[in-house]
Parts: sequence; structure tokens; C-alpha cells
Amino acid sequence: MEKATINEKQRKLDLRYLRMARIWAENSYCQRRQVGALVVKDKMIISDGYNGTPSGFENQCEDELNVTKPYVLHAEANAITKLARSSNNSDGSTLYVTASPCIECAKLIIQAGIKRVVYAEQYRLEDGIELLRRAGIETTYLNPDIHETE
Repeated sequence: MEKATINEKQRKLDLRYLRMARIWAENSYCQRRQVGALVVKDKMIISDGYNGTPSGFENQCEDELNVTKPYVLHAEANAITKLARSSNNSDGSTLYVTASPCIECAKLIIQAGIKRVVYAEQYRLEDGIELLRRAGIETTYLNPDIHETE
């Protein structure tokens, strides 16, 4: 019975962090899709990110044809690279992200030592999730909309 209580506690925490990641996504200037990410270690948020252009660039993610510019960073990449500039490290941490990671972000997640990824929306391509699983990283799809009252 104790294991079930621990799992339920973790699920409630996961939902809270996913809702926080959704709020963080609102910082994105991207019009087509706003994505947020949080890196959590020992119940502390150690980094955050949202999709957008690199520092010092214009805050416009799409070109005049509404195509995402090739240099736009994903939320996961922003959160992981922000960690590189801090005194924290992501070994053994959990990444909460509003959309499932692409294959490029999955490679960064693996190299950053993140051990768990919880995501709120499934993307049409699943190669990023497949790579994470192949690397032994626990992946959990958890949609806060379905569990809104928790």
C-alpha cells in the first residue's frame, strides 16, 4: 500500500510541474506553438526554458510565411543550456515539458544526465521518445487536462 501512496504523490507532483511548465510556455513569442520546460531535481526547479530565438535576436519565431525560423531553440534546449551557465547540474533530474521531445532534444536530454521525462502532449513524431527509452530514461505521458481536478 505504501508504494501506491508514493506513486500517487509523485503523480500529483508531476501534474503540478506540468501545469507550471504550461504557464512558463506563455513567455514564448512563438505564434504557431508555445512550449515550456522545467528541470526539477530534489523537488527544486533548477532550470526553465521556453521555445524562442537565441538571446539578442528578434523575438519573432516565424518568418513572413509563418514558417518557424531554423534557429529557434526548443524549450528543452533552452532549459538545458541555461543549466550550463549555472552552478547546477542535471544529473538524475526530471524534465517536465509541455510537448514530447524531438530527437535533437532527446540527444541533449541524454547527454545532460536527465533520468526522467514527463510530457503533457504527444507529438506526431515519436523518434525522440523512442531514443530516450532506448537510453533507459523513464518517459511518462501525463495530460493535465485529463487530471485537471487533482
